[in-house]
Amino acid sequence: MTGRRLTVLFMPESAYGPTNNCIGIGDVLRRRGHQVVFAAEASWAGKLAPLGFTEDLVQLSEPPEGEQDAGQFWKDFIASTAGEFRKPPIEQLDTWIRPVWEELIAGARYSHDQLTEIIARNAPDVIVEDNVVAFPALTTAGQPFVRIVSCNPLEVTDPGLPPAFSGLPAASADGRAEFRAEYDRVHRKIWGEFNDWVTGQGAAPLPDLEFIGDGAANLYVYPEIADYQRTVPLGPSWHRIDSSVRQTDAEFTVPAELADGPGALIYFSLGSLGSADVPLMRRVIDCLAGTPHRYIVSKGPLHAEIDLPPNMWGAEFLPQTSVIPLVDLVITHGGNNTTTECLHFGKPMIVLPLFWDQHDNAQRIDELGLGVRLDPYRFTEQAMHAAIARLLGDAALAGRLADSSALIRSRQGLSRAADIIEGAAG
Repeated sequence: MTGRRLTVLFMPESAYGPTNNCIGIGDVLRRRGHQVVFAAEASWAGKLAPLGFTEDLVQLSEPPEGEQDAGQFWKDFIASTAGEFRKPPIEQLDTWIRPVWEELIAGARYSHDQLTEIIARNAPDVIVEDNVVAFPALTTAGQPFVRIVSCNPLEVTDPGLPPAFSGLPAASADGRAEFRAEYDRVHRKIWGEFNDWVTGQGAAPLPDLEFIGDGAANLYVYPEIADYQRTVPLGPSWHRIDSSVRQTDAEFTVPAELADGPGALIYFSLGSLGSADVPLMRRVIDCLAGTPHRYIVSKGPLHAEIDLPPNMWGAEFLPQTSVIPLVDLVITHGGNNTTTECLHFGKPMIVLPLFWDQHDNAQRIDELGLGVRLDPYRFTEQAMHAAIARLLGDAALAGRLADSSALIRSRQGLSRAADIIEGAAG
């Protein structure tokens, strides 16, 4: 720990995954005596201060009328574009990935002057960003800048590995050249325009076809058991954090109606964004209703539209890091937080990827034998039931996951991330 009290400014992307990751690390820094300021998106108002953080929030677009739920923009975006998730990853590049980049870039442009003022007000000793696009105000402020990658590590490119968002296997080069060519075709123009704007604000040029550059220190969150063998080693500023499991979630007790029932206890969640696809939620729930197991269901923001059968209990949001340790299996969309949390607690997964790095996490878990990847819109009832039975009955996998979990937890990812941030400030 550094010998002086620091002011640490976090700017996470507005979705729950990056924000929760920063909450976990920020909580360690706060308990060490540092002031932790969140320049989060404005819909997080009132959600961070009760955790002991200072809120100095930012608008990423024209403010809406009335109050919004945390991360509401992305919930609305997902709900309006859910049809794109039925497409294979290469077809999502033009119709879903590109619009996401465009929205993120628009937010970076819109918030630039606000961030400059936030930095001037708070005079941070170190600035931490967990996002996938550059915000030049953060990197030109004169303070050390720390980048966190709380997505699948393929987002830190390597020519010998599959391209990010592709869901392609690590053991074969098939399909990689085609995917990279399509990514270039779709994104070259918007990347060039964004790079021109970034450099115009005095920041360093971006790496080719990447929307964010490195910091003085760089962290990526992924456990060693699932990480990739790079052909180009990362530089000394890069650090792998095996897990980053926040300790701010409330305790959870299995509801009485599920506590003593037959079968295994299984957690089902498509995340705060994926659960906005109500027809998909109903499809999975109907399939699981025919199994002899019990389910805890994270119903998401449209919870009122989702009914559960007798073998299930659910709520709009759940304290996920308190739920996962209690279950035998997790059925997930494959977001990076959920994927790494399952490995942290030693739980097998069935992964139903929808978008972004979820395809890569699903493929990685499947190819390493740590779970099963299924197409969320095309899996059969037989395939889902067989995957559940196989994973629950695999004693060797259970032992492997337990051993890995013990190692992951012994590495104390939250403390290590806080140490690196303190070191960057020093």
